[in-house]
Amino acid sequence: MDIKKRMEEIEKLLNRYNYEYYVLDQSSVSDSEYDRLMQELLNLEEEYPELKSSTSPTSRVGSEVVSNFEKVVHQRPMLSLGNVFNESEIIRFDERIKKEGFNPEYVCELKIDGLAISLIYENGVLVRGVTRGDGRVGEDITSNVKTIKSIPLKLTKNIDIEVRGEIYIDKKEFLRINEERKKQGLELFQNCRNLASGSVRQLDSKVTASRKLNNFIYHLPNPLDYGINNHSDALLFMKELGFRVNPKYKICKDISEVISYINDATEERPGLAYDIDGVVIKVNDIRIQEELGFTARSPKWATAYKFPAERVTTRLTDIKFTVGRTGKITPNAMLEPVRVAGSTIRKATLHNEDYILSKDIRVGDIVVIQKAGDVIPEVVKVDSSRRTEILPEFKMIDKCPVCGTSLIRHEDEANHYCPNIHCDARKVERLIHFASRKAMNIDGLGDRIIEDYYNFGYLKDIPSIYDLKNYKRQLQELEGFGEKKVDNLLTAIENSKQNSLEKLLFGLGIRHFGEKSASIIAKKFKDMESIKNASYEELTSIEDIGNVMAKSIIDYFKNEANISMIDKLKALGLNMKYLGQETLEDDNFAGKKFVITGTISGMSRDEIKEKIVLRGGNVTGSVSEKTDVVIVGASPGSKYDKALELGIEIWNEEELFHFFGGNNE
Repeated sequence: MDIKKRMEEIEKLLNRYNYEYYVLDQSSVSDSEYDRLMQELLNLEEEYPELKSSTSPTSRVGSEVVSNFEKVVHQRPMLSLGNVFNESEIIRFDERIKKEGFNPEYVCELKIDGLAISLIYENGVLVRGVTRGDGRVGEDITSNVKTIKSIPLKLTKNIDIEVRGEIYIDKKEFLRINEERKKQGLELFQNCRNLASGSVRQLDSKVTASRKLNNFIYHLPNPLDYGINNHSDALLFMKELGFRVNPKYKICKDISEVISYINDATEERPGLAYDIDGVVIKVNDIRIQEELGFTARSPKWATAYKFPAERVTTRLTDIKFTVGRTGKITPNAMLEPVRVAGSTIRKATLHNEDYILSKDIRVGDIVVIQKAGDVIPEVVKVDSSRRTEILPEFKMIDKCPVCGTSLIRHEDEANHYCPNIHCDARKVERLIHFASRKAMNIDGLGDRIIEDYYNFGYLKDIPSIYDLKNYKRQLQELEGFGEKKVDNLLTAIENSKQNSLEKLLFGLGIRHFGEKSASIIAKKFKDMESIKNASYEELTSIEDIGNVMAKSIIDYFKNEANISMIDKLKALGLNMKYLGQETLEDDNFAGKKFVITGTISGMSRDEIKEKIVLRGGNVTGSVSEKTDVVIVGASPGSKYDKALELGIEIWNEEELFHFFGGNNE
């Protein structure tokens, strides 16, 4: 028997069967016959390893283990899409294109909720699979991509090509994996997207192979190079090459057909085998696409309609109270676990006594939960029609749940406070706040670790964080720790000493004093000593620093214990000077008040705030008549509705990144 010829014959058969089953969703061979051929090929490759092909189907079982993923620069950036959220914004997208002199037809596709991937082929053979990353640089996950049976290792034509698509996991497979993990006592995955994303970034490709990932290919970056003039033709071309293309796309002659497609997709969504989070709308004509071009972050010829925020109902089983660093008492709704927007929710903040009473929230009620834009879930309302029995009215506690001190409530505030500065809960919360990302950003010093260190006596106040190095041996002996983990923590603590003044100032936890205020004060006074000596008049003369905040700063630096703590931190080597950038001159932002609602792709809310402030703008938390611009991302909340009601200028992702791109930083 010609061994090489037999191996090639089996490989050809298995590749064909894979294509039929995973791409065409049909099969011409039994599972037992497929398994028999696969085992025969595995045996031959083990006996004759020098004859194994680079495109062998056996590579799909996973074998390679890597220490890390190599960074890869995309030849063409993988840009994100701008978002629209309702019919009027879809129409505005169409109108902007028509203003450019075009009247295009569109292609609508389901927006798969997975992980974007770039696949590169040379002479028809898969050579690299790269994640989107930040759009410019991704990670090489080729060994894991090869385990995905719907991704061809060899194309039907021997050509060089790059295609892009989405890796995802079917709902049934998600449930199967979670059922197995439940039996093993392991933590369950929250949603399909997280499972898919985590699976493709496994260092052991065997783990990836066991997860049965899937994919759809939806984009050819350079269609004109292949003589293709329409996106719909590009989809057909990629399908002919052996790629799995979602058949549920539609060519729409005008925007009314686009809206009709979206309505159909909304109804069809629950019954699909995979998760979708919207609909992608693209101009079909490639020449028009090129004419329209791109913004800094997204194409002008495409956008993504995002489904509205999901609302679900569940039972409120209890109300528990937590103590913050300033002593503020927060009531929290304990809920029967319920899935909202892809994650399991067990609790939600109830803010304060007035919030609960205004909505007449009672333990035992069926409540409506929403997770819109912001990560934090909220109780929207009580479903009073399902209150079938008399439930006890809510009554606010009058003593601290930790130290038992009687609570106080200031006349001009809705919150209750524990006034005991020695309350253990307050001390722990102050430490957590100081080490948090927005403050000193001490990586590795999270909430639970701080609580443990406090209980063991290694932490007692903020300066004691910088004395943890004296307990290095004891820390290494704690369960869950070790030499490397403790070394990394101590390095992060040491590095935090070099933070700019605004990080330290925010970390001190001054009452009524937020991240934005800390940045404004630090830029104005430049060093801690000048802030300490600032007068009430000097502080109130600064825009956005009002009477209450100014008094709070004055009171803080009058306290000898606070001064002593700052002196200790200075002696420990912490930087006391402002090291940040000076404000850029930008008329699009300078002097304007911004509100952000929803999720902006590719950039965190903190990063957006930082860029706005750097350009002279201000970011506030609520929409009012004084708001100049509302920035709208995916799944916006009620702030978006209020902006429309007040006629306030609205920027979507595309417009925001356009204005950011107008300055060199």
